[in-house]
Amino acid sequence: MRAIRTASAALIVTAAVALSAPAACADDGPDPGITSFGFSVTPRTVAPGGTVTLTADGCEVPSVTVTSGIFDTVTLTEGRPGSATVDLDAKTGAEYEIAFDCKGERGTATLTVAHGTTPPAPVTPPGPVAPPAARKGVKAGFGGSTGSDALGTAELATGAVLIAGALGTAVVLTRRRARTGGRP
Repeated sequence: MRAIRTASAALIVTAAVALSAPAACADDGPDPGITSFGFSVTPRTVAPGGTVTLTADGCEVPSVTVTSGIFDTVTLTEGRPGSATVDLDAKTGAEYEIAFDCKGERGTATLTVAHGTTPPAPVTPPGPVAPPAARKGVKAGFGGSTGSDALGTAELATGAVLIAGALGTAVVLTRRRARTGGRP
């Protein structure tokens, strides 16, 4: 009987936590990093004078305008990446907002200015150069840099059901073991 009370208490606590989590994760407005088009800044940390690569895809118009207080405005055309050089007077340790504008829809990313020098650009191994059509990136969604880490209602409900099932199974097995005297 004690096992049932313990399991019931654990289930009630789990349900309370699961049901309160969406309210705790609620935001006062839309996330500026979630848009109908994808975008990214690489690397996310750069030294003053360093270069960042800017990409945007999925915009219905042929160009995306990228602005920030630490580099000149860049226009990305037809999904091709662009680059920007961070101002030499950018404050080290500061985070700057990078804004991507696709026909009035705005998404933002954060760029951190680091001490020292930026790492060198990756080296492309020698070999045949692919035609432009073959060099397009994979259309795989927005990626982890623009999404939210918060769990949705469906994930929380699924987790609660799995926990309840595990607790129920534990109670049944405990009661069965108690009736059979500890024999399986």
